[in-house]
Amino acid sequence: MKNSGDYTKFLNPKTANAISSLELRARLIVEGFMLGLHKSPYRGFSAEFSDHMPYMPGESLKNIDWKVYAKIDKFFVKRFEEETNLKAYIIIDASSSMNYKSGNNISKLDYAISLASSFLYILINQSDAAGIVVFSDEIKKYYPPKASKFYLKEMLSDLSNLKLGEGICNFDVLNKIAASIKRRGLIIFISDFLDDKEQILRKIKLFSSQKNETIAFQILDPSEIYLNYHSETIFVDMETKEKVSAHPYHIKKAYYDAVLSYISSLRIECSKLRADFNLIETGQSFDKALVNYFKKRELLK
Repeated sequence: MKNSGDYTKFLNPKTANAISSLELRARLIVEGFMLGLHKSPYRGFSAEFSDHMPYMPGESLKNIDWKVYAKIDKFFVKRFEEETNLKAYIIIDASSSMNYKSGNNISKLDYAISLASSFLYILINQSDAAGIVVFSDEIKKYYPPKASKFYLKEMLSDLSNLKLGEGICNFDVLNKIAASIKRRGLIIFISDFLDDKEQILRKIKLFSSQKNETIAFQILDPSEIYLNYHSETIFVDMETKEKVSAHPYHIKKAYYDAVLSYISSLRIECSKLRADFNLIETGQSFDKALVNYFKKRELLK
């Protein structure tokens, strides 16, 4: 990359996914996003991306970051973990259905991992505490929130080894995580939400009822919405392995109407629970999801 304008290309999922280092991928996605903010109505959010605070008269001089002073001739103090304003939990659905992809799109799980990594990168570089929960039919990985850059590297390293989703999605396994949250924070769900709607909403309600700010990102492949098939096709449930043969052109309109109805009902019910609902297609730029994160983050000030 020879100039900063190159960073915005990493908002494209396929371009970003070609980078094997998840830490580098997250950084480039975020830097591309922050660069784009300067040209968008959301540019005010960029001021939040800092792990320093201006020095105030009377504060201890030992906390001044002298390297920053040498560069910009202004006094800033480093924020430490105990001063963090937020604890964030990023909950990733890693069930078998998240492996799906069509055409040249990346899989739903790959999209979820890149998006989650970007959130972790932003949060911890703001000195907020962030952690991850990866689940399917059980909790696969759990990192409680911390505001440590070493911890960030550890989480990203572990996520980079998450190649394929396994098992049947069961939101009920998140009960223990919800019970462990003692202070208001931010909850980010990343899932295809192709499961029992009532079970999903019960869990969103459980987390939201604790006065957490909650965001639900539904990640879907375009073919799952528009049924982009042109000949008789055998559809296989990636979790149960159940098979159904159908002529897509016969059922396309009824299918599309049913999908839109399901998505609409999720959005309405989430709104009732004070949870933001966002539909993201795997071909869409990452900035759509990141802007919605910053909007919700503003409510926690």
